[in-house]
Amino acid sequence: MTCPMDNLLAGPPPTHLPDLPEAREALESGVKASDVAARFPAYPAAWAALAEEYFAQGHAVTSYAFARTGYHRGLDALRRNGWKGHGPIPWEHEPNRGFLRCLYALSRAAQAIGEKDEAERCLQFLKDSTESGYDALTKG
Repeated sequence: MTCPMDNLLAGPPPTHLPDLPEAREALESGVKASDVAARFPAYPAAWAALAEEYFAQGHAVTSYAFARTGYHRGLDALRRNGWKGHGPIPWEHEPNRGFLRCLYALSRAAQAIGEKDEAERCLQFLKDSTESGYDALTKG
């Protein structure tokens, strides 16, 4: 028999962000990430794509700004979907990946501009949220 306390010890349930098909399809079809972000500012994957693009071009400060925007938009969406400030945000759920990519991009850009504490905090947040996402982003 299961004790009622077992559920409390298990921690919060995973949070799954809703899909935004129109935004996802636009980005996947090759629409510029900046155009997708302008049309769908609540879509973290567009901000993640911008952060990644600018980081690859050597623009760490711009990457940081895009990643932070996507991170905050993602936090808003997580809270609207039941997240209470902690708990799993599964990488395996495709709509979560935009936020998780922003979190990693924010860590990487923060490290590049000398914000060591911010970089470490974001990387730990990523790892605490999703081991598989942490592995995919940091080792892949």
